[in-house]
Amino acid sequence: MSTGWIIIIIAIVLFVYLIGIYNKLVRLKNQFENAFAQIEVQLKRRYDLIPNLVETAKAYLKHERETLEAVTQARNQAAAALPKAAQDPRNASAMHELGGAESALGSALGRLNVVMEAYPELKANENMMQVSEELTSTENRVAFARQAFNDAVMSYNTYRQSFPPVAVASFFGHSKDASLLEFADSAEIQAAPKVNF
Repeated sequence: MSTGWIIIIIAIVLFVYLIGIYNKLVRLKNQFENAFAQIEVQLKRRYDLIPNLVETAKAYLKHERETLEAVTQARNQAAAALPKAAQDPRNASAMHELGGAESALGSALGRLNVVMEAYPELKANENMMQVSEELTSTENRVAFARQAFNDAVMSYNTYRQSFPPVAVASFFGHSKDASLLEFADSAEIQAAPKVNF
């Protein structure tokens, strides 16, 4: 075999290998973008449920207006942050903004739950129980979707940072890592609960 044929065979093998790297980067990017789309669906569902929760509670919580307004404002901020993050899930600042807005919303909903505990007739209201149950179910779906997204981001980032893909990823349009979706209260979530007797 002549040297020319050996060079052609090596070039073909290298080209096929680069195609494999490119295709895997695209597949992993599409996976984390799809995973974020699942988060987006659940967050939109959550944002749609919150006004129903607030409206149902208004009749019972007339003197708790500040709490209801805080929930509404936090919901609106989170809903405004979602499209920016959905536009480019690799944008770290948009993901950070969404995470902060989601944390604020979770905190406001937590305060609303504390207030609702003081009103047994509200807790017993069938509409309130139904909306609360749907919201709880949606919160679980958001948590699972967020975990799937963060797993997909980790797979993408790990592959993109490994060798040899790291040498050609920028050339293929994969110049930066994707950002995880972390909520501002993740330290509190990770901490073990303290039980006192």
